[in-house]
Amino acid sequence: GKDIVQFAKAVEISHPNIDGKVCRTKSPGSNQHYGVYSDVTKADSNHTVSHCGGTGNSSQGGSHHSPDVFKDFVRAALKGDGSKNWPTSTQGASAPKPVTNDNATAVAKDLVKELTPEEKTIVAGLLAKTI
Repeated sequence: GKDIVQFAKAVEISHPNIDGKVCRTKSPGSNQHYGVYSDVTKADSNHTVSHCGGTGNSSQGGSHHSPDVFKDFVRAALKGDGSKNWPTSTQGASAPKPVTNDNATAVAKDLVKELTPEEKTIVAGLLAKTI
């Protein structure tokens, strides 16, 4: 968990545009109720998520009207130090059971699918320096 936190901090500081493309929470539709990162995924009215790229709830009370991103994922879901939700997210009340290694898989998927070739080269360099 500590390695991914160091990597995420390096991305946030040196390339915030890349930070905004990784672990970007989603809205369930056109209502702009994005998932909000927390240390536990809960299927309640706030619908907090501990899964990278988690989806909000259409009736979300304390929702964000803009997506959370990689730095928010590290701060809230990984508790800032990687002590929780890495590599697998945490299930809360009435939430679906997480799939083993779901967060590690989601971060890897975003790094491969959401970045340009130039950004991938930058990420490779940051990974080499931080891990």
